[in-house]
Amino acid sequence: MAAPRASGAQEAGVTYAPSLVPVGAKVTAGAESTPDGRTRVSLTTSGLVPDHAYGAHVHTRPCGAKAADSGPHYQNMTDPATPSVDPAFANADNEIWLDFTTDSSGAATASATVAWRFRAGAANAVVIHATHTMTMAGKAGTAGDRLACVTNAF
Repeated sequence: MAAPRASGAQEAGVTYAPSLVPVGAKVTAGAESTPDGRTRVSLTTSGLVPDHAYGAHVHTRPCGAKAADSGPHYQNMTDPATPSVDPAFANADNEIWLDFTTDSSGAATASATVAWRFRAGAANAVVIHATHTMTMAGKAGTAGDRLACVTNAF
């Protein structure tokens, strides 16, 4: 992870909150599709704050200089309302939720499998958030501040 540049193209991984996702931490994400139309997304981290609960989601745009540049969560069925906090759309079956808690050395892995495939060009980053993802109406899909972003065209 690197500090974001003031503007323009960014490193593949940027941290907006070095106290929780330090410069130099490592975050990788990948996806695989199965013949039956399912998608499995995995996330691996090291060098983060030990014993901390984080949220993580696939977002629509690549990482940018500002945390909001990565756009909203990718949704298989897009919520017409923005921001999406309706559990009918903001849920682990319609989005990719990769919540994790780091171990005593700051490492973690997470994965999510969904019954659909990404639309071409529509999923471009994984964003790490400050807390695990909420599920209640009015807050569904939220997970606190955006701490870091990893560009990855899925």
